[in-house]
Amino acid sequence: MKNIYLFIVSLFFFYTGCDTQQTKYPFSVETVLAKAGNNRKELEKALDYFYKQGDSIKIKAIEFLVAHMDIHYSETYYWKTCDGKRVDFSEFDYANLETAVKAIDSMRKKYGSLDFQDTIIYDVNGLTGKYLINNVNHAVDTWRLSEYKDIPFNDFCEYILPYRVTVEPVTEWRKEYCKRYHWLTDSLQNKPLENVLDYAAIDYKDWFTFTYGSETRNEPLSRLSAQQLLFRKKGGCEDIAAFETFIFRSQGIPAAYISVPLWATSAGAHFSNTVFDTKMKPVKLDVTTHAVVDHPLDREPSKVIRYTYSSQPGTLASKEKEECIPTGFLQKTNYIDPTHEYWETSDVTIPLFNDTTHIIYACMFSMGRWNAEWWGERMENSVTFHNMPRGVVILPMIYKEHQLIPIGYPIVNGYNHQLYLVPDLLHTMTVEIEEQDRYLRFRPDKKYELFYWDNAWISLGTQVATMDADCLQFNQVPQNVLMLLVPEYSERKERPFIIMPDGTRYWW
Repeated sequence: MKNIYLFIVSLFFFYTGCDTQQTKYPFSVETVLAKAGNNRKELEKALDYFYKQGDSIKIKAIEFLVAHMDIHYSETYYWKTCDGKRVDFSEFDYANLETAVKAIDSMRKKYGSLDFQDTIIYDVNGLTGKYLINNVNHAVDTWRLSEYKDIPFNDFCEYILPYRVTVEPVTEWRKEYCKRYHWLTDSLQNKPLENVLDYAAIDYKDWFTFTYGSETRNEPLSRLSAQQLLFRKKGGCEDIAAFETFIFRSQGIPAAYISVPLWATSAGAHFSNTVFDTKMKPVKLDVTTHAVVDHPLDREPSKVIRYTYSSQPGTLASKEKEECIPTGFLQKTNYIDPTHEYWETSDVTIPLFNDTTHIIYACMFSMGRWNAEWWGERMENSVTFHNMPRGVVILPMIYKEHQLIPIGYPIVNGYNHQLYLVPDLLHTMTVEIEEQDRYLRFRPDKKYELFYWDNAWISLGTQVATMDADCLQFNQVPQNVLMLLVPEYSERKERPFIIMPDGTRYWW
């Protein structure tokens, strides 16, 4: 009996010891470590370094980074020859971008051709312990000496501590950015934040080239790394917003990356920043505009999204599998919705067709198709989309088998009222579509086809513009419908519109 007792006791201590080893780290950290595979030792190296140092703030900081690391990754690429062999190349080995491009051209001649190989590198599998240690030490030490040392720790974690902004390749950046932009910290000691933001915009405009409308990046690199931004000295608004985020975070100033995923009344998207004051009041920053601070948006957004490092409760992707969500920002979990800070908003309730699908998408029209820009949950036979910008048209749709399918009629979320666009097929009208600056100019001898929406775009016929035409007439047009006029030379930039019984036309 004694031997059996000792055996049981020894088993107890054995399993207890194993369990102690397994719970050395917080559960949220251990969950991510389990996904790291061969890179687990590197992440543990950073964790154990700070555990040994005993600095409680730095311990919490590294735990925060690791606990939320599994949602982050880099989108990058490498060069390969026509037979698939990887070619070592780094643009940073050259004096500037121009000489780096010439080097690539020479390599193409040498190998016959070169191709891009897209690569996804997950942070849990690629980051080293040394990199994380350097990032935490620099971020915390800078924060402790900054004007923001008293902000809540969670705000520090979301808007100063992160080593990345979006999906850019990860590089060492804090030391160089901190040294290069330390003058912003000096300025903040005797100037208000708004002035310092203006100074940052002056610096950007002095040496960085905004490439929107003049140049596209001919490489599969959706975002530039922090080092590439300094090296290339050019980029689109998505790059510039990341650049400003790196700058301010390097100084211990909380900054966020802001996205307008889609303009709701035009084509394209936009990116800018939020920088916070010492009370964590958000201040809008867009260095690509003339009015840098608190510049109002130029047009109606589909939404405004503020990215965080950690996953946020209530996001769609926290409830649904990624493959069940249309491609776009809704597949992510690390964002919040501050649209009401940028545009007048309201809740929008729309009746739905009979169906059992629970998740309903608020879709907006751009580039010839409906795009899922927000979501809501079905409540019996309707859905309510919250915090939606005014001045936009919203179509409720469901997502099945990788396709968006209408589940209700569109609604205009106007500035003064909402208009539910159910086609009135019994009452028709003759409409005259006139030219209008910035929206519509007719080209002689070109065909124009008018459509209205009734669960699909339905043609109302085609008219040909004459040499002196400034108006096209269509008959038998149902009342209370959303329309779209498409020319034969379409670039899919046409905007939908409505025409009221009195002939007034409104573009969306």
